[in-house]
Amino acid sequence: MLMHRFAVTHKLRIGGGIVVALLFLLPVFWMVLTSFKFQRDIFTTPPTVFFTPTLENYSNYLQRSSIPYQMLNTAIVAFGSGLISIFTGAMAGYALARLRIRGAGLLGVLILMSRGVPPIALAVPMFLVGRSLGLIDKHIFLILAYCTFLIPYVMWLMRSFFIALPKELEESAMIDGCSRFGAFFKIIVPISLPGLLSTLIFCVILAWEELLFAIVLTNRVASTVPVAIANIAGDTVNGANWGALTAVGTMTVIPVVIFALLVQKWLIQGLADGATKG
Repeated sequence: MLMHRFAVTHKLRIGGGIVVALLFLLPVFWMVLTSFKFQRDIFTTPPTVFFTPTLENYSNYLQRSSIPYQMLNTAIVAFGSGLISIFTGAMAGYALARLRIRGAGLLGVLILMSRGVPPIALAVPMFLVGRSLGLIDKHIFLILAYCTFLIPYVMWLMRSFFIALPKELEESAMIDGCSRFGAFFKIIVPISLPGLLSTLIFCVILAWEELLFAIVLTNRVASTVPVAIANIAGDTVNGANWGALTAVGTMTVIPVVIFALLVQKWLIQGLADGATKG
C-alpha cells in the first residue's frame, strides 16, 4: 500500500511538472510559431496552428534594420558585464564570508538593499553622469551600469557558497606560503568553478534581456536588441508589426538557449553544489 501511494505521488509530481513546463513554454512556442506566419495568418480567428510558413519576417527585417549589429552589442555588453561582475562580486563575497571586517554585516546589508532600489531611480543620475563624461552610447558605460545590479547578485550567491567551504583549505595553503589572494585564486576559485560558472550564466541572461538602462544610456552605437524590440512594439504610426516583433524576439531567445545548452553541465553542477553546500 505504501509503495502504491509513493508511485501515485511520484506520477502526480511528474504530471504537475509537465503541466507547469507547458504553461511556461506555451508563450515561447506561440512566439516562434507566429514569426513564421504571413501577416494575414497572424490575425485569423480562431488562431491557426497549421499554415504556410514563410521566412519573410526574418529576411525583410534583417535587411532593413541594424538587428545583427545590435545582437553583437548585446553579446559584448552581456558577457562584459557578466565577467566583471563575477570577478569583483566573487572577491567581495569571499571577503564578507571569510575576513573579519568591522561593519561587514552592515556593509553586506547595504549592498543587498541596493538591489531593492528601483532601476528608474538610478537610470536618470547615470544618464547625467554619462553625459558629463561623454560616455553616453558607449559600450563600457552600459557595461558598468549593468554591473551595479549584477555585482550584489553575484556577491550574495558566492558568499553563501564560500561560507560552506571549510576554512582549512585556505589555512593549509597559507601555511605552505600562499598569501590570502594566492589561496583564493589557487584553491578557492578552482573548487568554486561550478558555482562561478552557473552564476555567470545567470548574469549573462539578466544583462541580455535588460531594457531600461539600454534605452536610457544608448542611442545608436551601443544600442541592444531589447531596445530594437521596444521600438518595434512602440511603432504606433504604422501599427505594431507582429511578424517582425516575434521574429526579433525569437532571434533574441535562440543565442541564450544555445549558450545555456553548451554550459548546462556546469550549470547543473553549480546548482547541485549550491543546494548541498547551502
